[in-house]
Amino acid sequence: MNKLGEKNFFGRIDWLTILLWFILCIIGWFNIHAAVLDPEHPGLFNLATNYGKQSIYIFTAVIIGFCILIIDAKFFISASPIIYVVVILLLIAVLIVGRNVGGNQAWIPLGSFRLQPSEFGKLATCLLLAMYLSTQSNKNPNTKTLLIGALIVLVPVALVMLQPDTGSALAFFALIFVFYREGYVGNNLLLLGGLAILLFVLALLVNQWILIGILLLIGGLLAYALRKKRKYLINIGILFVACATYILCVDFAYEHVLQPHQRNRIDIILGKMDDPRGQGYNLNQSKIAIGSGQLFGKGYLNGTQTKYNFVPEQSTDFIFCTIGEEWGFVGSVVLVGIYLTLLLRLVHLAERQRTAFARIYAYGVASILFFHFFINIGMTIGIVPVIGIPLPFISYGGSSLWSFTILLFILLRFDSSRKGLNG
Repeated sequence: MNKLGEKNFFGRIDWLTILLWFILCIIGWFNIHAAVLDPEHPGLFNLATNYGKQSIYIFTAVIIGFCILIIDAKFFISASPIIYVVVILLLIAVLIVGRNVGGNQAWIPLGSFRLQPSEFGKLATCLLLAMYLSTQSNKNPNTKTLLIGALIVLVPVALVMLQPDTGSALAFFALIFVFYREGYVGNNLLLLGGLAILLFVLALLVNQWILIGILLLIGGLLAYALRKKRKYLINIGILFVACATYILCVDFAYEHVLQPHQRNRIDIILGKMDDPRGQGYNLNQSKIAIGSGQLFGKGYLNGTQTKYNFVPEQSTDFIFCTIGEEWGFVGSVVLVGIYLTLLLRLVHLAERQRTAFARIYAYGVASILFFHFFINIGMTIGIVPVIGIPLPFISYGGSSLWSFTILLFILLRFDSSRKGLNG
């Protein structure tokens, strides 16, 4: 590559996004250090500790990111099916040779390192989904395309659920935003989705037959008000039957599909159960840790809840507790602000892409990161159930950091060569 080409290449890279990524990685590294500090090995680079290992993960993530930026962007398009198949095979392999940790058989042991294929499943799904939907971009959105696209998403979801890892499986459903952006899911379907969520919560709070009776009363009043318009009466009847069936299915799934600990977590969030020393222990200690940080926090390495390990999984799923306790409300707002800036930047990158593949992939990246960001922080402050997913670029773990880094840097590679891809 000549000097002029090299200058143009690096000039097209979105360095703001890379800066935000690097800041998040460093914030994560320091807070992992605070969360699991070992007085006998206090150094940030001590490889006998998780924070020492995280430094290696960050260093290798930088190398991975740089390598992605110098690979021809078209390679990732042509390799999408291969990457998807390889990850699917890994998801099958983990069910056979995987190591069970915390009730989930989600890791393949590779010496001292444990590979989590489900993290790379999101990357593979985003690539293949972008490839398939982009081939349909010149056609009107139709049900067949939506169903095939949904199948691409649901295959890895089914395999991840067999582990079982509910949190990772749910993250794939964030890709609904991709279907919405591309016109396969309209506003009416989103409203039905919102109604489904509302009915799900109500079905858990109210007796199912009482709830169906209330819907029948509402439907009857609407039918009376619209009695002169027969087509609306039919629609009201169909909607009532669908809602009643859905409520009965929710009750069945809650009692016979969800695991006891999953039901308990939902009950705690909904206020149906108070178990501060049992199932609610993690959430209770999380709230205490974050609340104790008050406005400016207790200071780096001075968090008592953090130091004495009151919150389990504090370097992974509950890393935000350390930030809340040691950096306070101000530090938490700064972190949230960095994430929101990154997400808005990704939407901006998505909209300026010149190919359907790059745009669809970009929205897939933004959707996955938003889901992880919202759910992880939401579960630590008690607004969503505890489902156990990492905070991107912050939580400890090589698989998590590398998969999110690859996901992001492939997008940056598409963006840097958007003129060439269009040609």
